[in-house]
Amino acid sequence: MIPNSCRKRQRPPHHHTSAIVEAFPHRTISESSQKLPRTSFSFNDPSTADVILCFFIDRSPFDASNPSDSARHSDLQIYLHSRVISRAKYFSTLLSDRWQHQANNHNAGHDSRTIANCNNMFHLTLGVHDDPTVHLTVLQLLYTYDFPTVIASASTALEILPVALELLFEDCVKACVKFLEAVPWSVEEEKRVLSLIPLLREEESKELLARVSPGEDGFCEEMLHGLIEKAMYSQPNMAFVKVFVAKLLREFSSRESARRVLERAFDANLRIVKESLEQYSSPDFRGDHETEAIQRLHLHTAMTNGRHLLWLVERMVELKVADSAVKQWSEQAAFTVDLQKAFGDDAWRNIVPGLPAVMLRCTCKLASAVAAGTILSSRQVRMKLVKDWLPVLISCKDNVSPMLPSHKTLYLELEETFLRIISTLPMSDAQVLLQQCLSFSTRNVEDCPHLITAFNTWFRRASQPPQMENLD
Repeated sequence: MIPNSCRKRQRPPHHHTSAIVEAFPHRTISESSQKLPRTSFSFNDPSTADVILCFFIDRSPFDASNPSDSARHSDLQIYLHSRVISRAKYFSTLLSDRWQHQANNHNAGHDSRTIANCNNMFHLTLGVHDDPTVHLTVLQLLYTYDFPTVIASASTALEILPVALELLFEDCVKACVKFLEAVPWSVEEEKRVLSLIPLLREEESKELLARVSPGEDGFCEEMLHGLIEKAMYSQPNMAFVKVFVAKLLREFSSRESARRVLERAFDANLRIVKESLEQYSSPDFRGDHETEAIQRLHLHTAMTNGRHLLWLVERMVELKVADSAVKQWSEQAAFTVDLQKAFGDDAWRNIVPGLPAVMLRCTCKLASAVAAGTILSSRQVRMKLVKDWLPVLISCKDNVSPMLPSHKTLYLELEETFLRIISTLPMSDAQVLLQQCLSFSTRNVEDCPHLITAFNTWFRRASQPPQMENLD
């Protein structure tokens, strides 16, 4: 078991970790290992070992607490077997004939008793940056190969993997990577995986990279668009899914990506609603009893996508990315004419009685954002928004009956919003539009203070002396 105190290790440069063959002048690895049957090897067994491995703490030379060279070696030494540890390419290289020859030259000037004492053993030293517990675990795995028992969590795999890379223990590296590929990670574990990926070969890191790296540009936007499509068209519990997707959109890191995805969905749904109402209002269909089923289909299509359109408008206004939607909504002269034609019929009352309210709620959401300054629109956009959609509001008030309390509240809110926008326009434009707002009045003058305020404001401004000479 690996203690939590062990720090994450990166694969160190060669000069950070040393393993020195101190003396083996007359024997090679093949000779020593042949005399030790594989089945008899046990970890840290001095009676059969032909390798002594000593650990030392390899501190930075700039560390103020760095001890003298004589104190760098720890008291921990492990008895190992050359045949077993040669499964790690690091040790295999150190115990090769070439390295033994270099070690012999290195030790030529040593005291003869030292050479004699080392005559039957390979003496290695291995530097570690801190507690050698993880190194010991990896060395034990050289003997047991019991990877599933030891590597039982992502944190354990992440502790073992840097040491396995350091010792070039390929089987252990593969076992760690395979485990990490198959299990979930915490946020911190994912950061550690990302730090280790550069140390892996391409074929080893392929699956890990696939989990954390997008395969192409626009990956996030495609995911968001797919979620919006699912929320609107493919889920039986649509309301709950829409709430969830709305939360994802609010918390998404890139507002511009969210804007592009919402605009894409808005364009598609607006086009469907427009085409459905255009087909319904077409002279080819009106009055023909044989096309009643087709008319129903067009109205249902307009209603369904109208609801989706309202949800999209709410999201765009909430995220303050409705600039394009406002501009498009102000350019729907033909669409608003088709709506007025449709609401002038009686067919919609029994088929889609909620269609007028849906269209007006879309208008109200966008217009309210403009009036509040949430969306900054040009004078032309503000004027066209009121000019084209004001007749739709008047048509709904004249044709939708009985008027439900919720409808009355909606009409009043949209009336007030339109009047506020009109107050931002030049007086000549405001004069034309205000005259169309007379239908806002009721038998009781006290019931329409918003209309009285709007006209009083216009007349107050009109009564002001000209200010043009003050601009010179």
